[in-house]
Amino acid sequence: METLMAYVIGVLFASAVYMMLRRSIVKLVIGLMILSNAANLLIFTVSGMTRGSPPLIPEGLTEPAGVVADPLPQALVLTAIVIAFGVLAFAVVLIHRAYEVVGTDDLDKMKDTDT
Repeated sequence: METLMAYVIGVLFASAVYMMLRRSIVKLVIGLMILSNAANLLIFTVSGMTRGSPPLIPEGLTEPAGVVADPLPQALVLTAIVIAFGVLAFAVVLIHRAYEVVGTDDLDKMKDTDT
């Protein structure tokens, strides 16, 4: 499963870089979102993809019984998802305002701020 996820992550990173190298600012933001999703998958894959029970210690024991899932990567990815959503919302508003002012989404045409 880790090998398949490595290929998926590689494809996502490659497509994100390709999208971010385009001239359209919309494609830049889409590439940034794909890049953040690839980074989240990378965190999950590197931390070990094990199916297990929640890391709860039963009463009377000193350690969890059986295989447990690591909650730290899940917490990191959840935080990264929330931050990526905030960045996406900001970028959409920024793109909308830039399109209103300049009248194009081409990054090469946005070099001049005078309209």
